[in-house]
Amino acid sequence: MKKLLASFILGLGLLCAGSMSLAQAPAPGETTAAAPAAEAAAPAAPVAAPADAAAAPAAATADAAPAAPVPKLDSGDTAWMLTSTLLVILMVIPGLALFYGGLARSKNMLSVLVQVFVIFALITVLWAIYGYSLAFAGEGQFFGGFDKLFLKGIAPDTLSGLLPTIPEYVFVAFQSTFAAITVALIVGSFAERIKFAAVLIFAVLWFTFSYIPMAHMVWGGGLLGKDGALDFAGGTVVHINAGIAGLVGAYMVGKRIGFGKEALTPHSLTLTMVGASLLWVGWFGFNAGSAGAANGAAGLAFINTILATGAATLSWLAGEALHKGKASMLGAASGAVAGLVAVTPAAGFVGPMGSIVMGLIAGVICLWGVGGLKKMLGADDAFDVFGVHGVGGILGAILTGVFASQNLGGTGGLTPDTFAMGAQVWIQTKSVLLTIVWSGVVSFIAYKIADLLVGLRVAEEAEREGLDITSHGETAYNR
Repeated sequence: MKKLLASFILGLGLLCAGSMSLAQAPAPGETTAAAPAAEAAAPAAPVAAPADAAAAPAAATADAAPAAPVPKLDSGDTAWMLTSTLLVILMVIPGLALFYGGLARSKNMLSVLVQVFVIFALITVLWAIYGYSLAFAGEGQFFGGFDKLFLKGIAPDTLSGLLPTIPEYVFVAFQSTFAAITVALIVGSFAERIKFAAVLIFAVLWFTFSYIPMAHMVWGGGLLGKDGALDFAGGTVVHINAGIAGLVGAYMVGKRIGFGKEALTPHSLTLTMVGASLLWVGWFGFNAGSAGAANGAAGLAFINTILATGAATLSWLAGEALHKGKASMLGAASGAVAGLVAVTPAAGFVGPMGSIVMGLIAGVICLWGVGGLKKMLGADDAFDVFGVHGVGGILGAILTGVFASQNLGGTGGLTPDTFAMGAQVWIQTKSVLLTIVWSGVVSFIAYKIADLLVGLRVAEEAEREGLDITSHGETAYNR
């Protein structure tokens, strides 16, 4: 605990230094890393030849001030975003639930499923009540505003301000799934020993004070977006944010009974493989949907999601085979998730070959994250939330600044005409540091509040019997 407190004190110092650095850096004019979406390109104004010399001044005036394009709903974009929203829901329920459920012991299978399922329900409701407004309705540095509490002012024919070719309700729904899966990811760190009531209290607090401000800072026009940070679909907002919360939770909830002394093996790698496959399929909505339209950026994100994931799977298995002599199904599934995580912030900014290199690096680095690094940290991160999502998110966010370079096949990020790799990597690093500290501090406080209100840990007898029976009164399998 002393080491943990010391790390938070150090983290607070980094936060202050990082915030001052961000405040002193000149913000790029008019450019923000707004919601994960592609900007709609304004059509070029036609230049007509004047009918005669007398009409020339009037024509020049008209050409100098072309009328702004009127936002118009696009049925193709709307259909794609609805489909992407469904795909992200597939990632959470059943994808993430089965992935985690298979990794749990059979006596805790249902507890994991319930936690993921109910968190999805809880966060999507809170998103509509106040989350969307605080993330996307204002212009603050850390939070938005209250203009759209309870989705006030939005009607079926209201178009999204950030994605002007789709209804705002569709954008609200799409973003709600991002919020829900981010909170649900944390479940894997403290699984098999936490009270259900504590999970829900923590979820509400962390969603409100960590997810919402991070989403606003990166995508809603806040601090990091103004600084030029690149995060196409959630490297900082989703994966680093959740990974740090998971690591703090693993420390604060404590180790499972028998951890390090007996094998706490997954009860069904079959279900874990099914869950990983659903995650991979759903991730196309996560990444390609973040283009915000059915366009070239969506196509780029789509192929990058295939390639980075495949490359990470292969590199993880190669590393595992060299280290242990065998390539495992769990390794293949974990490698796939590592690749998905790493390419998330980069999906619309890097080229296909860049995504392959990112995947190859992510596979071996995350393999170390769930092995050597985990032993160094001494935390019982049950399903390796930090080792995969935290480490993979940090790696992906920083490498985005490298492979977004046009010289390496990337798009040049948000400012292709002035893109500089060194400067972008520094911006990415600052965004990573701020996310680590912000999530770490908020997580510590949220867990403490939950502990004071209901306690974090179930009784030892209940943990030995299993959370399915003791917390939910049912079992996953009939014996």
